[in-house]
Parts: sequence; C-alpha cells; structure tokens
Amino acid sequence: EKPWGRVLHTIRHARQFRDLRRFLVCILFYQAGIMAVIALAAIYAQEAMNFTTQQTLMLILVVNVTAAAGAFGFGYLQDAIGHVRAMALVLAGWIAMILLAYTADDAPTFWAAANVAGLCMGSAQAAGRAIVGYLSPPDRLAEFFGLWGLAVKAASIFGPLTYGTVTWVFEGDHRLGILAVGAYFVVGLALLAGIDVERGRRAALES
Repeated sequence: EKPWGRVLHTIRHARQFRDLRRFLVCILFYQAGIMAVIALAAIYAQEAMNFTTQQTLMLILVVNVTAAAGAFGFGYLQDAIGHVRAMALVLAGWIAMILLAYTADDAPTFWAAANVAGLCMGSAQAAGRAIVGYLSPPDRLAEFFGLWGLAVKAASIFGPLTYGTVTWVFEGDHRLGILAVGAYFVVGLALLAGIDVERGRRAALES
C-alpha cells in the first residue's frame, strides 16, 4: 500500500474516534502557532525589540533551558489536574505569551514573554504526545502517532506563512504578525473545550 493511501485510510478510520480526531485538528492549530514562534522568534527579537545578535543568542539559549524545565514539570501537572485542564492551561499560557510579546516595549517584558514561551513549548510537546497516546487504540499507537507527526509537519508550514503574510501586508509590522499567530492558540483552545478524554479513552479500548 502506498504511503499516502495508508495515511488517508488512517484518517478515515479516525472518524470512529471523535475525541482523538478533534484533538488532532486541535494539534494542527496550536502547533501552527508554536512553529511560527520557534521559526521567527529571533527575527521578532531583532526587528520588533531591536535586540543585538548576542542578546538574541542568549535569549534562545535560556528559552531552551526553560523548555526543558516545562517538559519535565508538565507530567506532574497533568497527573494532578488531568489531561484537558493541563493542556488548556498550556494554551492559555501561549495566548498570554503572545499578548506579552505584542505589548512589550522593553527588554525585561520581552524576556518574560520568551520564558513563558519556553515553559509552554516544552509542556505542549509533552501534552500532545500524552493525549494522543491516551486516546489511541493500544494496538494502533504507531498509526495514530503518525497522524500526530503529520499534523505537526503541516503546522510548520501554516504558522510561519501566516506571520510572514501579515507582516508583508502591513508593511513590516512584526507586532501584528505575532498577534495574528495568536489566533491559532485561541482556535486550539476552543477545539480542546469539546474533548472528553475519558469518552475518547473508552472508544479506544472498545475498538
């Protein structure tokens, strides 16, 4: 069977797992926002905040450390408050980060926004994998993790493209570009609200 034929077969089969399917669409949106932030953070720092190359490199280094801390700590948070609530908190954090970056007019505020992004970046990756694993039939984990990977790769196109298009249309306004990217997190949060992970888990186990 050809690879794309297999992908289409898996997508069609995902219809019987409505919570998993909805979460995969949710991933497509919020990952578009994340990919835009990852790809364009350095450009935003230099163009909107006038950071030097040295300041930008230091920022990226610190954010990676923060992301590792976020990924490590998220498991405990998810165990304490549940899958959907933890993911909702992460997406709310991304929205807060976008608003901070959009309104930042000094370096400390932008540093705060960047570190919020780092925490949320690590947490979002851990959350996505955990929820897909929880909602997938145990004997088809690889198949549905493949869809998760496909959603992430597709998102890596849409997010940066949105930022670039808005920045171009509004004559180099990077602040509007980052604000437009924030819409992906808002849509992701709205999609997440309709997911019942326990119902989805029962569907996975009964398949």
